[in-house]
Amino acid sequence: MATKSDSDLPFSQACEHNKAPILEHLRALLKGCDSVLEVGAGTGQHAVHFAKLLPHLTWHPSDVSNNLGTLALRVLNASVENLRKPVRLDVDHCRWNCGRFDAIFTANTLHIMSERSVENFFLNIPNHMNTKAQLIVYGPFKYNGKFTTPSNSNFDLWLKTRNTDSGLRDFEWVSALAKHAGLQLKHDFSMPANNQLLVWEIGL
Repeated sequence: MATKSDSDLPFSQACEHNKAPILEHLRALLKGCDSVLEVGAGTGQHAVHFAKLLPHLTWHPSDVSNNLGTLALRVLNASVENLRKPVRLDVDHCRWNCGRFDAIFTANTLHIMSERSVENFFLNIPNHMNTKAQLIVYGPFKYNGKFTTPSNSNFDLWLKTRNTDSGLRDFEWVSALAKHAGLQLKHDFSMPANNQLLVWEIGL
């Protein structure tokens, strides 16, 4: 059976724009890591790019059922030795279909999920992190209840027109969820296009 080429698969221009600046930070953050779980790998562009350029670690992409087929095709087409076959992962399910990792990465997912799903995400995270593992989250956030730029405010409105459960999350609320999960904030990096790269580490 013929498989789809990458040109026929879902494509995110945002991933193409942000993969290089994210990688700059990942090189340092993941230097001592052996394994990474990506939650909500989507089109797989990040997974392929990061696995190719970070060959010292094993990259494990995951996503919900609806996205798994095309994600698996991109991974298959890439044929990267340290990039694993994607697994189904729904943050709202009590059991995630995966083990423990040195780092968990997710990009542009928390503002797509409902608030309840974000809570479930942080509730389950500690069960899949090795000692001193990192949680790395990329995306836009509000601070002190305010948008950092007019474009982020417009983006929030656009998200809510598509799904009323979506929307930019408050940094303070997310940080409180992380703290409750036993995570300590290590970095809050400002990124291009009004995004942040937040890094937590699990305590002993």
